Amino acid sequence: MTHLWVRAEQRPNEERVGLTPEGAKALVEKGIRVTVEQSSVRAIGLEGYIEAGCEIAAENSWPDASRDAIIFGLKELPEDGTPLPHRHIMFGHAFKGQHSGVALLKRFKAGGGTLYDLEYLVNETGRRVAAFGYWAGYAGAAVTLKSWAAQQRSEICGPVGVYAGKDALLSDLNAELDALATNRPTAIVIGAMGRVGTGAADLLEAMGCSVTKWDMAETATGGPFPQILAHDLFLNCIFARPGTPVFVPKAALAADRALTAIGDVACDPDSDYNPVPVYDRATTWDAPALRVADSPVLDVMAIDNLPSMLPVESSEDYAAQLLETLLTLDDLSGGVWTRAEADFITHSKDL
Repeated sequence: MTHLWVRAEQRPNEERVGLTPEGAKALVEKGIRVTVEQSSVRAIGLEGYIEAGCEIAAENSWPDASRDAIIFGLKELPEDGTPLPHRHIMFGHAFKGQHSGVALLKRFKAGGGTLYDLEYLVNETGRRVAAFGYWAGYAGAAVTLKSWAAQQRSEICGPVGVYAGKDALLSDLNAELDALATNRPTAIVIGAMGRVGTGAADLLEAMGCSVTKWDMAETATGGPFPQILAHDLFLNCIFARPGTPVFVPKAALAADRALTAIGDVACDPDSDYNPVPVYDRATTWDAPALRVADSPVLDVMAIDNLPSMLPVESSEDYAAQLLETLLTLDDLSGGVWTRAEADFITHSKDL
């Protein structure tokens, strides 16, 4: 019997889950065994999983799961260097030239396990079967706007946290912007036709910002793109890959510009293909903005688990998209899972 083990997230400020109780019930009814770990932080309570017929395990007990269990989580595992013998479904952040991903792949190779990277679960046309993109863009635009608002107060953005829902986020942000004696900023979103860019543009427009929306056609020349520097905010919603243009080069730090806040929602600072090479590390919930220039100021927001600011909405949305694929776990011999395993083999074979 196929066995899916839903682990508790161990990363700070991570309350999302990729399977709702409704989805778990559908898996159980199909004959898939589902174990759900207890969690002190998960935004969706355990009761629904119990009612769905799931087995319950202790928090963070997945290393002791039987070797045939498929471990399902979202964000990173503890970086303790231990070999990984299981099959894991997670965001590995290891296939796009990220230097930190090499260590993860070596752990899989040492343990004999397999990584089914959630970012590389794609259908026959190459489109991802599920993505948190919309809520990443939505939350990323909100924090970038908060960073800009802090600049108007001659400050740098302070800590951010989890919201009960998007209405609470919008209310908080409106109050912060209304307290400023200035107009709402202008913004440019690159990748505006995708899920991430749509979420970013929706949040900015809900806040009364004027938004310029660019996608592949507007960036096909490869740059430079002085139009970006003419806006107050820039939201990068295009994931780094070979051939991605540089949108804000290091030379922009000393350039004449209106741009004072960048939201790098894609957040790949250690990728060889980073299109925003003015910063070198992700930011955090405690320190959301990294100041990379002082005159005029330029702050970069690059939190890499943004959807967790709205954990219930983002979990429900993502889990609904992913469920159809999870229902095929009882046959890993073709389709989505075969393509994901091939990506893993390709990127780990030379380690």
